[in-house]
Amino acid sequence: MQLRTLPLLLATIFSAHQAFADDNDVIPQVDVTAAHLKSARIDLSPNVGTTIYSIDRHMVDQLGQGDNTPFNEVLLRLPGVSQDSKASGSIHVRDDHANVQYRVNGVQLPESISGFGQSIDTRFVESTDFITGALPAQFGLRTAGIVDIQTKEGQPQSGGRVGVLVGSHDHVQPSAEFFGTQGAFNYYLSGSYLSNNLGIENPLPTRNALHDETRQAKSFGTLSYFLDDNTRLGLMFGTYNGRFQIPNNPDQQPAFAVTGATAPASSQLDERQREVNRFLVLSLQKSVGDLNYQLSGFHQYSELHYTPDQIGDLAYNGVASDTLRSNTANGVQFDASYKLNSAHTLRTGLAYTRQTTHSDNTVGVFDVNDDGTQASTDPRTIIDNSSKTGKLSSVYLQDEWHISAPLTVNYGVRFDKVDAFVSEQQWSPRVNVAYQLDKGTALHAGYSRYFTPPPQELAAQSSIDKYAGTSNAPEVAVSDNVKSERTNYYDIGLSHQFTSALTVTADAYYKKIRNMLDEGQFGQALILSPFNYDRGYAKGLELSAIYSQKNWGGFLNVTTQKAEATNITSGQSLFGPDELAYIANHYIHVDHDQTVTASGGAHYHWGDSQISGDVLYGSGLRLTPDGGGPNSGHLPHYTTVNLALTHTWKATPVGTVEGRLALVNAFDKVYLLRDGSGVGVGAPQYGERRSVYAGISTSF
Repeated sequence: MQLRTLPLLLATIFSAHQAFADDNDVIPQVDVTAAHLKSARIDLSPNVGTTIYSIDRHMVDQLGQGDNTPFNEVLLRLPGVSQDSKASGSIHVRDDHANVQYRVNGVQLPESISGFGQSIDTRFVESTDFITGALPAQFGLRTAGIVDIQTKEGQPQSGGRVGVLVGSHDHVQPSAEFFGTQGAFNYYLSGSYLSNNLGIENPLPTRNALHDETRQAKSFGTLSYFLDDNTRLGLMFGTYNGRFQIPNNPDQQPAFAVTGATAPASSQLDERQREVNRFLVLSLQKSVGDLNYQLSGFHQYSELHYTPDQIGDLAYNGVASDTLRSNTANGVQFDASYKLNSAHTLRTGLAYTRQTTHSDNTVGVFDVNDDGTQASTDPRTIIDNSSKTGKLSSVYLQDEWHISAPLTVNYGVRFDKVDAFVSEQQWSPRVNVAYQLDKGTALHAGYSRYFTPPPQELAAQSSIDKYAGTSNAPEVAVSDNVKSERTNYYDIGLSHQFTSALTVTADAYYKKIRNMLDEGQFGQALILSPFNYDRGYAKGLELSAIYSQKNWGGFLNVTTQKAEATNITSGQSLFGPDELAYIANHYIHVDHDQTVTASGGAHYHWGDSQISGDVLYGSGLRLTPDGGGPNSGHLPHYTTVNLALTHTWKATPVGTVEGRLALVNAFDKVYLLRDGSGVGVGAPQYGERRSVYAGISTSF
């Protein structure tokens, strides 16, 4: 949805509401009812025995770009979350490649096709619980971390906020929010548009990238109608449209000749990628005494289209692939809780998703000789299209048992079944324990069995036989289907409140994994392809501290971790034979493994002003050194510092005005996120150089 359509939608909502909300005598107190039902909705999801880190509006305001901060960068300030390039997944949680579940207002969003953009817009988030560890039975399929978002909602008094952020790299980002209540009707709407010249990480250490423009539009809305004090009917929707230029790497030499054409300079290539994602969720929430439930139906569509530079891609790579990947998902989700008595709360639920994936590829290639040399300068076209309809089914039952005042146990089981490129299923027992050692000290521990199907939208299978004898022929002519990952997960943690202002937590985990899933970029199109290692493990230790006083506070997170795996058992055609042979007989670090990750920050308030800063540290992701084993080396460590200054002017003629000034990478650190080597890594990517942003917004 473009920003210009928001006023029209808002007017339509108002008009429709008047048709059924004239009798104010039967309208419930919406603000009280909304708070009651929001609390009931949150209670549908247990958190006993898990590791939970919370993000509120105050923390977001401390970040340099505030509401305009990309949501993945907000998550980087949490323990166990490490940074990667956009082409490699953006973030990793506890050494998983992806495997992150996003839930908005209690509904698990269907997965979109991975790309450079994000459907989640930070500005519509009211609060976020980031849940990791040994998860209760309610959470399945994507289990590295649960991003549980509660969105903003309409307020008793209608209002809104408009603003713009401008800065380095020709960055322009206008945004708008509207919210309010009319009778039993509650609404919140937001939209934003982004334009800049640094859409994807620069393959060079320079300040500005070549051919790297992006244009991105987002919208989100949540509409609620309260049928009575205990019943809410809700509609939630979101859209994302992104266009990206693929940045160029100059001074490269062509590897192939093209009949009748001269290869353009590598600095002049014109490769592009377009991304679309939209979702719609209709929910009915009901609270009846000790019974709470929410029933939701959802629809999601996502699409990714890579357009090559036809001559340039052929000349430099011998392949020019016009790739269109799309995924449509429809399904239902039901969650319920029942307080049986003071000691037991039962929770149950089910979910069903039916999704159809299309992979359409028009591939230009050259014929080659047996030794791999070019046999003809006339390219030919191969049509490589496929589609798949898959189904995901899940059901769970669990009991939260308060054994005594200090001890609570949550135990349960879930069943998951996938029928797509593979047909698999698993029963997964879960048990979590929370024990309050004393007033300020709490211990938790848990065990969970996980079942993680490969993402269907990325697992489209093509026939490698079509490329035999061409410049796109794989070195290995075998490509088994990607299988579901199966994990035994152990977690234990301790938190202690030293003073009313200082809380420290420590958490340790170990994962023993079969069919370990990973993803990599193997072609020109920046679309990730999944594959399995036969066996793997991951382990780590997280330390976190939060300090908060009236006018100032800070946080510090330090994580050390390790993830290794052996023997690639699917998608073998994506690799070289020597690489496969080595990995078949050795445990190697996965490419996204980073030994130490740290983040920290501090802020200080005085009057209507605030100064804040944060720091991110990474010891370096994996690389494959010359003459070394796959992923046996790591990139140099890096530290980046970001600063922000904000000031608020209250009661102005145009409402409350906030001004913001941000400095990203204040010391202009040049650092590599990826160097182009490693298993499943396609090209180098450098982090953003020093950048300045200024923003202004008004609330009314």
